[in-house]
Amino acid sequence: MTSSAPITTSFTAESTAAEVVDGIDLTGRRVIVTGGASGIGVETARALAGAGAEVTLAVRDLAAGERTAEDLIATTGNKRVLVAPLDLADRASVASFAAAWDGPLHVLVNNAGLMASPEIRTPEGWEMQFATNHLGHFALATGLHRALAAAGGARVVSVSSSAHLRSPVVFDDIHFRERPYDPWLAYGQSKTANVLFAVEASRRWADDGITVNALMPGGIRTRLQRYITEEDLDRMRALSGGPTAVTWKTPEQGAATSVLVATSPLLDGVGGRYFEDCDEAAPHQPGTRRGVAAYALDPEAATLLWQISIDTLAA
Repeated sequence: MTSSAPITTSFTAESTAAEVVDGIDLTGRRVIVTGGASGIGVETARALAGAGAEVTLAVRDLAAGERTAEDLIATTGNKRVLVAPLDLADRASVASFAAAWDGPLHVLVNNAGLMASPEIRTPEGWEMQFATNHLGHFALATGLHRALAAAGGARVVSVSSSAHLRSPVVFDDIHFRERPYDPWLAYGQSKTANVLFAVEASRRWADDGITVNALMPGGIRTRLQRYITEEDLDRMRALSGGPTAVTWKTPEQGAATSVLVATSPLLDGVGGRYFEDCDEAAPHQPGTRRGVAAYALDPEAATLLWQISIDTLAA
């Protein structure tokens, strides 16, 4: 690991993924982007393919994935854009994807997500947002650990959110079996889990040369918000001015921090951190929507979550 000084870059909230990766050659690198057929996943994949990487879109909807792949090939000229089926809420699907992967993996972008959904449960009874956003990506990354270690200097990108400020991981009742279900608290704790995963994976996998960082992409209107009503969005838009302002980004801008975490030489050997607007985030200040909560970087919580995740998936 490098020094603990915060990472800062010349990029801003307005920077695009293409600008962030400009001048970086990813020829010979192999990348997976979950949820690569929609939203910021498309623009993350486009930027990485444009820099020469082989990019696999890991998607639930294969037809949408194929359409996206054709678009990326046409716009980047890179024919090494592949599509593979992956349902993060299905343990068998994740295991099958990991087992089918052959050879090294240089970058895993855990991008897919579910936001503020109504109460849905997997066949195992797991709350769907936690199952998809955290457990599925946890199973995927650990299932691909050998491929990541084989790459030498591999990176895992954990797409979190400022919504992690809404809730720590409530270890006593992760799946809302005792407390009333709240879609935003469920989303929030799943996004905290994404940061805690980065903390613990970086610690465990440091000797394998694997670094894991989390990030907040920004507010982008995509299919991620399909469960959010226009009234909800109006309330978000009304938070204009001051420290709680919602600033909407384009998908190209929303993908920038993911691409930075995946590719920037400034992050060589750097892991277990949380980024926003292309810089490492400062500690959260009450009354704002920025920064990272102390509980999301807590090493003891990160270790506990790792063990619970292993136990849950093995049950």
